[in-house]
Amino acid sequence: MNDNKEKTEGMMLEEQLVWKFPHIGKDAPEQVEAAAEFCEDYKAFLDEGKTERECVEAAVKRLQAAGYTEFEKGRSYNPGDQVYFINRKKALIATTFGQLPVCEGLRINGAHIDSPRLDLKPSPVYEKSDIAYLKTHYYGGIRKYQWGTIPLAMHGVVVKKNGELVKICIGEDAADPVFCVSDLLPHLSAKQNERKLSEGLKGEELNIIAGSIPFVDDSVKEPVKLLALKLLNDRYGMTEGDFFRAEIEMVPAHKASDVGLDRSLVGAYGQDDRVCAYTALMAEIAAKNPVRTTVTILADKEEIGSEGNTGMNSDFLKHYIEYLAQAEGSDPKDVCMASLCLSSDVNAAYDPTFSDVYEANNSSYLNKGCVLTKYTGARGKSGSNDASAETMARVIAIMEENGVYWQAGELGAVDQGGGGTIAKFVSHLNIDTVDLGVPVISMHSPFELVSKLDVYNTFRAFEAFYK
Repeated sequence: MNDNKEKTEGMMLEEQLVWKFPHIGKDAPEQVEAAAEFCEDYKAFLDEGKTERECVEAAVKRLQAAGYTEFEKGRSYNPGDQVYFINRKKALIATTFGQLPVCEGLRINGAHIDSPRLDLKPSPVYEKSDIAYLKTHYYGGIRKYQWGTIPLAMHGVVVKKNGELVKICIGEDAADPVFCVSDLLPHLSAKQNERKLSEGLKGEELNIIAGSIPFVDDSVKEPVKLLALKLLNDRYGMTEGDFFRAEIEMVPAHKASDVGLDRSLVGAYGQDDRVCAYTALMAEIAAKNPVRTTVTILADKEEIGSEGNTGMNSDFLKHYIEYLAQAEGSDPKDVCMASLCLSSDVNAAYDPTFSDVYEANNSSYLNKGCVLTKYTGARGKSGSNDASAETMARVIAIMEENGVYWQAGELGAVDQGGGGTIAKFVSHLNIDTVDLGVPVISMHSPFELVSKLDVYNTFRAFEAFYK
């Protein structure tokens, strides 16, 4: 029997004209297992790379295992050659050379690998009431109250007076101690309860407890501080003066975990934006013989405006494109004009518990695929790259031709807030750019949530983009 005879005219018209993004678990249940398998190494990547430096190291390890070599400027490369370029140990570009010359355009995919955290101040160690503390200055957009009373790990580097670079990591090994910021008990928090939520813990109250046992010597004025410094010296050979030559970050100590009885979600610190960094990296490695040359960027400093010489508001991408163009005698301006970029960043997944800050028809949802974000910014699209209709059409066509599950979304309801990505900095180079990434619940918290199906389809979108 013809099914169409059983449908009304309205039902058939609805099928033709109305658009809905399907739940992947219903529409393609066979992807559940594939997504779970894909996310096993993703969770390992998150645990390996809790700082931007560590992310670069984790990425290089995977690139080298796949046969990538370090980029040499001025050298001519052949289709299929694979290289990587490290910028000051905190940002990375990887490339697979395509069949077409670079003047025909690059396929650029840019994610960021910095995440909100607590940085130690240049002079962090002090003692008060027989407790040793570390003073912090928060980095990026955090909700400060979320960082109290959770286990924290110390990650970073110190350049000692003799020039030796020492890596620091305390709190990740099961035998290690952890650190924490204290908070008031409910019995004594009546005055604190009157504060605005944004001041539940104030910036200068984000003090890390580092020790409480004194160095036994009655002549020492701050014996607890001294013992803490001695233990650091025993382990890393550093002194208090070395903190001025250090980058030390306090991050959540927990490991990436499956969440839910069905294990459908990944919970971890730093998934904004390392979820897009990992999927972009894996798509780069999978691009064995692309038509166009790929440029995969893992950038720093996005959470504070992409500033500095490792952020996308610098010229390091521009210079890299110039190197590629010069090697084949092309004009970098022509290369940029012909290129297409995905700004690979996350978006806020609809959270039914806080539905009033979302606009349901224009939100992204868990388990409906990667999210295409035409514009970000705040209020009247301030600070946004607003992708053109032509750019949207090109990217949507790539995904639909390759069976990728995708959806569209905004970062919350109008005038509720907003945010930015690296998109506007790439588009400043006259490159067509649009945001594409993973929907996240509890973004910027110490424990963010993403769907494995969304992660997997983001990888598939990036893989299709590079074909």
